[in-house]
This record gives sequence, structure tokens and C-alpha cells, in this order.
Amino acid sequence: MTQSLTDSRALRNALGRFATGIAVVTAIDPDGHPIGLTINSFSAVSLEPALVLWCLDNHSHNLEAFRRTSHHAINILAVDQQDLSNRFATWPTDRFVGLPWQAGAGGAPVFPNCCATFEVANETQHPAGDHTIFIGRVERFNETADLVPLLFHAGQYRKLAD
Repeated sequence: MTQSLTDSRALRNALGRFATGIAVVTAIDPDGHPIGLTINSFSAVSLEPALVLWCLDNHSHNLEAFRRTSHHAINILAVDQQDLSNRFATWPTDRFVGLPWQAGAGGAPVFPNCCATFEVANETQHPAGDHTIFIGRVERFNETADLVPLLFHAGQYRKLAD
């Protein structure tokens, strides 16, 4: 049944029918502090040059910091990292307390045991409705092929079936 575009909940539900991976995007803010948040709006853009994108809500308190960073890291989460996803999807005082990470390109935090990580230069940003699209040039990446990704579908975490 066709829905009205004025029903934002119905639109969100329909968009949620597209299964996505889960990632945590991180950076070092202009004051030198690590920042990060959970995303599922990640995509490859180009192989030559190597470009990826992700989107951030324009009402996010992290928007200006991410606009001003030189680099960010996109950590693609494995199925056993649901707690990490939840930590960065909520608003605790310091999301990084007690977490192991290492500094990637531009100091952006890279987490261990992820399916893949992409260390990217913050190349361009484009306003798009109520979000900003960040396009980054991949400088380094890592893949752990034997890890199973954490997925999100219809408002719930999911995992691949055998």
C-alpha cells in the first residue's frame, strides 16, 4: 500500500527494510578529544580515487567537530560488537572510557576486532535535506575477512544466516 510522505514514521519504517551494516565513525575534534557515533549510512563511492561516504544528522552535537576534522575512521562492526554500537548510539559522558583503540590517520580512533576499518581524509561535505553527507578519501584500510558483520534491519540488530 502506498504511504503518504507526511507520515515520517511510515517512511522511516520503509527505509528500515533495507538491511545495513553498522559502523562507528570516529575522529579527533579540534580540541584534541576523541569523538564518535554509530552510523548505518556508509557506502563506497569510488575505487579510483578510493572514496567512501557517510551521513550525519544536521542536529547532531558532533556536526561542527566532524566538519572541522582532517580525518575520520570508519570502523565496520562485527556481530559480537553490539555493545560498542549501543555505546556510540547513546549519549554517555565519555564514550571512550575504558575502550582500547589506536590512533589512525589524523589521530582518528581505530577499534580492534572490527570487520574492516577505513582511515579517510575528510575531503568534502554536502548538505542534503536534514543531513550532511561526508565524503572521505581512503588513505588506509584493514579487513578481517573471517569476522561476521553486525547488521541492522527493521529497527533491530541482525546477523547473517548460514
